[in-house]
Parts: sequence; C-alpha cells; structure tokens
Amino acid sequence: MSTVILKNAIRRLRFERSMTQEELALRTGVSRQTIMSIERGRTNPSVLLAYKIASALTVPLTEVFSMEGKLAPV
Repeated sequence: MSTVILKNAIRRLRFERSMTQEELALRTGVSRQTIMSIERGRTNPSVLLAYKIASALTVPLTEVFSMEGKLAPV
C-alpha cells in the first residue's frame, strides 16, 4: 500500500511576506482555523483553495504544495 502526503510551505511563505494566518484567511475567503489546519497538514485544501492560497502568496502552486511518497502501482 502506498502513502502520499501533501506537504506545504504556507508557514514559511507567510513569514517571508510578514503575513498572518488571519490575513491569508481573509484573502482566500476561509477561516483562520482552516489556514492553520492546512498549514499543519491536518486538512488538505480543495484544488480551488490551493490555487487561491498560491495566488495570495504570489507564487506558483507547486511552490506552495508538493507530494511526498509514491502512488500505488497500476
């Protein structure tokens, strides 16, 4: 069985921009708790929210999110 984990660099990117979780939440239309949960890897964002987060942080999606692990063989 394969395990794939979605990793993110939201916290680092926020700090580099002096942006709080609250500010990122306001820019993306979600709660601060949602941003915190995604940052900690407890929740995976929808595709749309992932794009909104990347846009708010002014970086490509692949700079914010990455996959760790391997997909199941076919």
